[in-house]
Amino acid sequence: MLNIDDKAPEFCLPNQDDIEICLRDLKGKWVVLYFYPRDNTPGCTTEACDFTEAAPDFGELDAIILGVSADTTKKHRNFIEKKSLGITLLSDEDTKMMQEWGVWQLKKNYGKEYMGIVRTTFLIDPDGVIKAIWNKVRVKGHVFKVKEELEKLQSV
Repeated sequence: MLNIDDKAPEFCLPNQDDIEICLRDLKGKWVVLYFYPRDNTPGCTTEACDFTEAAPDFGELDAIILGVSADTTKKHRNFIEKKSLGITLLSDEDTKMMQEWGVWQLKKNYGKEYMGIVRTTFLIDPDGVIKAIWNKVRVKGHVFKVKEELEKLQSV
């Protein structure tokens, strides 16, 4: 599992438009990297809409928002169009990045065990260092907490 002050592991993944986004290309910016289970599900939709609504505020704080799930780029495009999202979604279909970041874990639901994405958010500073982590995120009020932490970290 990754910890605060760890160097963020490098990644390159396709976004909803099949354009490769790499962490190394985002140096100099704050990155809100959030992992979520699946497009077009209630919690994930709320989280994506909340981040979209707050995107201008994050932009003013020189931060980029990236959502990651195992959905295909085509599913991401449909999700963005259907919900009018204004954020970038990355596709980690083989779950390699999610495993590296420690968010691909054993989950239990109705007595069944399976591997899945644990909703997690990382705040990465302009030097590529993890400065905040939210594990097992509860969606309600989450985006506000992330923005509040970003403002606090930038004022230090």
